[in-house]
Amino acid sequence: MKTASLKLKKIQSVSGLVIMPGSKSLSNRALLVSALARGKTKLLNVLKSDDTSRMIEALKQLGVNLNAVTGSIDVTGIDGVFDKGLNNLTLDLGNAGTAMRPLCAALSVSSGVFTLTGEPRMMERPIGPLTEALKEIGCNIEYLNNDGFPPLQIRGTTPKKHSIRVSGDTSSQFISALLMTAPVCGGLDISVSGDLISKPYVDLTVKLIEKFGAKVHRNGYSSFKVEGSGYTSPGSYLIEGDATGATYFAAAAAIKGQLEIYGLPDDSVQGDIRFFDVLKKMGAKVTRQENSILVKSGKLHGIEIDMNAMPDAAMTLVPLAMYTDSPVVIKNIASWRVKETDRIDAMVKEMTKLGVKVESGDDWISIDASKRNDATPVFDTYNDHRMAMCMSLIAFDREVVINDPDCIRKTFPTYFTLLNSVAKN
Repeated sequence: MKTASLKLKKIQSVSGLVIMPGSKSLSNRALLVSALARGKTKLLNVLKSDDTSRMIEALKQLGVNLNAVTGSIDVTGIDGVFDKGLNNLTLDLGNAGTAMRPLCAALSVSSGVFTLTGEPRMMERPIGPLTEALKEIGCNIEYLNNDGFPPLQIRGTTPKKHSIRVSGDTSSQFISALLMTAPVCGGLDISVSGDLISKPYVDLTVKLIEKFGAKVHRNGYSSFKVEGSGYTSPGSYLIEGDATGATYFAAAAAIKGQLEIYGLPDDSVQGDIRFFDVLKKMGAKVTRQENSILVKSGKLHGIEIDMNAMPDAAMTLVPLAMYTDSPVVIKNIASWRVKETDRIDAMVKEMTKLGVKVESGDDWISIDASKRNDATPVFDTYNDHRMAMCMSLIAFDREVVINDPDCIRKTFPTYFTLLNSVAKN
């Protein structure tokens, strides 16, 4: 049963240990790559969420054998593209960009006719840079409603060319999708036009596919040559704790208290791990350990920062502005406008409810909380999991009400339970 709203009492402080669930980005990538690999892979610490459920269900529909056991998922790889000749297969991917974009690329070079669809918001999230690039190498993709957006009909085919050019300034998921598909379609020479955003997510993808035996030659972020050598299962793969989800607990500890956040190795492949460096720069006390990070509160300072490399983690800085001694200005975040909602507009509307000064532009937002009201805000979440989690941090300032809290099921179903377990009211 769906919860209409959630009231959070004012939080005095946080303390204790938080064990992070698996990363969404790594979970969905690992599920697809292990499905395309030769051999059986035991995936450990796979995130249980709406987004990963969409990928798992799609892979099952595509004939992949997945067996969930306690704490892991066993995936029997198909050793190449999807070749069962499935026709008129419809895959509903909800609002999971980490399922829609990679599956679009993989199915384009497979065998069969596939329709990719999802929730209404997914129909507003661009996929044109990826699909148009795939069409250039001979893939057969049709827009069923609006050009450049899902839903799509894909008629799988063998690529006629292996050099591909794709825009990098809308979403790094387009490049990641091509990187994941390249080893099983004869290899790809990928050239990136424009300024690639969210670069750490591409690094994450490269490291993952190399773990499964892919051979990648790269020239920074401007081009990638991936050999068509296929994938080989490493036997098992441990998915790191979710670094983006960890930012909410890190911010909570930075505001008041201390937390040990477990599941983030010192050599993490996730770009959002750098958020802890941002917190340290703002005045929090951050100590890295082998598999966890300890965060303690300190006097927090405002910051003006380019967060293009960490757009999801950047959202956590917005509520943090309530606890800094000067404004927070977040720049180069145009990708917020094509996420689960227009996150810049959404943040302006919700933070304004607190009586603070909020300004924004095409790719930036500024929050000055030196003046505020004392109202009990009722925050809307726009069916966006990150809006719900971000606005929970306002509870260190006052009691809050969050509408549609269940939207966190997309990536972090246990978030409010975990927050409650470490919060002192």
